[in-house]
Amino acid sequence: MINNISEIASLIDHTLLRQNTTRKQIRQLCEDAVKYGFATVCVNPFWVSYCAENLAESRVKICSVVGFPLGATPSEVKAFEAELCIRNGAHEIDMVMNIGSAKDSDWKYVESDISTIAKIARDNKAILKVIFENCLLEKDEILKACEVAVSAGAHFVKTSTGFSSGGATLEDVKLMYEAVKGKCLVKAAGGIRNASDAENMIKNGASRLGTSSGVAIVNEMKTKETY
Repeated sequence: MINNISEIASLIDHTLLRQNTTRKQIRQLCEDAVKYGFATVCVNPFWVSYCAENLAESRVKICSVVGFPLGATPSEVKAFEAELCIRNGAHEIDMVMNIGSAKDSDWKYVESDISTIAKIARDNKAILKVIFENCLLEKDEILKACEVAVSAGAHFVKTSTGFSSGGATLEDVKLMYEAVKGKCLVKAAGGIRNASDAENMIKNGASRLGTSSGVAIVNEMKTKETY
């Protein structure tokens, strides 16, 4: 059970992935991440090198996305994107699983796709999180995706991109946590907007939270702590 505000902050990937993001907003994202002690800033690949400049003297890591948000790019393209992100300063990669292949039950391709990026991450001492987009999957597909991601060498399984028809649910976090059996970790993302959301996701198995509301969450917790 985590009650300490700084501990919860340290589990947050402070996220800004909107297509109209500006340099000023990314700079503010980095400043907030340092101020509040977030685990990472999570940004699109274009912004990785700029984040690396801004965070060079801090402990905040950089996370970037690959095959985002659809997952429907070939493995070779995802591999190039991952390598470029890491070369530019990313410490963590959140790749989107090939969702269409999962729906087709082509789990051999799904595993190969993840394995390709997992090897790049491993070779560069980076963390790999695999985004499933659970709102588009059936329960048995989520369970199989967990099995495949673990087998392929992922460090985390992740609920959602935040760009589809639904985000993280407690039920999905519980399901994924139980499915991976401690062989990898769970990241909850999509729709986590307040302290209650954050605390409940952690209580139910999430070891990392992806949210653009990190500052609001921490400030809400600080306000509650004063009463």
